[in-house]
Amino acid sequence: MSADRKLFTLVSILIFTGVILSYTLAPYTTLLFGVNEFHFAIRQAVFALLGISLIFILSQLDPDKWLTPIGFLLFLGSLFLMIAMPFLPESLVSAVGGAKRWIKVAGFSLAPVEFFKVGFVYFLAWSFSRKLGDHGGMGLTNEFKRFIPYGVVFIGAMFVIAFLQKDLGQVVVLGLTLLFMLIFAGSSFRFFLSILGGIFISILIFIFTAEHRILRIKSWWSLAQNSVLEIFPASIADQLRVPVEVEPYQIGHSLNAIHNGGFIGVGLGNGTFKLGFLSEVHTDFVLAGLAEEFGFFGVFFVVVVFLWILQRIFKVANRTRDKSAYLFSIGIGLSLAFSFLVNAYGISGITPIKGISVPFLSYGGSAMLGSAFGIGMVLMASKKADMS
Repeated sequence: MSADRKLFTLVSILIFTGVILSYTLAPYTTLLFGVNEFHFAIRQAVFALLGISLIFILSQLDPDKWLTPIGFLLFLGSLFLMIAMPFLPESLVSAVGGAKRWIKVAGFSLAPVEFFKVGFVYFLAWSFSRKLGDHGGMGLTNEFKRFIPYGVVFIGAMFVIAFLQKDLGQVVVLGLTLLFMLIFAGSSFRFFLSILGGIFISILIFIFTAEHRILRIKSWWSLAQNSVLEIFPASIADQLRVPVEVEPYQIGHSLNAIHNGGFIGVGLGNGTFKLGFLSEVHTDFVLAGLAEEFGFFGVFFVVVVFLWILQRIFKVANRTRDKSAYLFSIGIGLSLAFSFLVNAYGISGITPIKGISVPFLSYGGSAMLGSAFGIGMVLMASKKADMS
């Protein structure tokens, strides 16, 4: 059987949309770094072609022969690189804010965490399909016992990503993906709520053990508090209100860009908030830039294509008889969806900004290739599914 052509086409559309946005949203950044106006667009186009080629190649492989080796190579290889990166010399790695997140390869920088996400999802799918099943009234204690090995692996990965790489946003995405995959693997709803509570407490610990994360939360809350505290009595609202110590200019400019776009946008290349008001708008704030230049209809188009992609991924999961491929497809769909939502909620001020890129739209080769591996492996799995 052939791979799902609709999924391949939809992802390609989103990838080429990202190339266009890398050009139209980056004029200020090109001036800032003194590079050619097509610098970011050309680099993104190169990774777009590599990503599409990778997806196509993976889709042609036999899932029975290649799915497991590729999944474990991504999982173990990227985990090893993330652990080793703090000990590598600066000539081999790029550091931002004291965290070594990127490995330099042929003039480009690649982030192993983007590939680890796909490998981690495959590891969970492969292992859940063998160890977990319907809880069958086994009780919460026994469910926790069989979850312990996965909890240890997740905590280890969380330590590497959150402490060594200082990237809490990826931990949030991985934690949510793990949580929902447990439900599809057969765990009870009580266990789901228990793990959800544990993840929430862990995130709070990570936030309050780092000053820069506390400042980010305060910055977000200082903007959101006025609308939220309106529903509380004045005595309670005054206790929850915090002074505006750090002006949340990024979120403020992001909201202004969205508002300025209206329904039809100001037109391709005519956005103003990309001109130094929103830093790196072609990366983390790409949806705000899209909203300003293409308006509501531009955002609506991207959302429809993205939801269609998720529908095709979940259809692959639903039509396959292989439980490992079923769980992997669900996991990839969930990780893409959570990445999109975390970014969208952040740039609209609903939640704090996490620094998570929008799959296939944000500028960046690592995120592009990592997501391409995920989609390519889902297409590989779709060859064993009835997609008619």
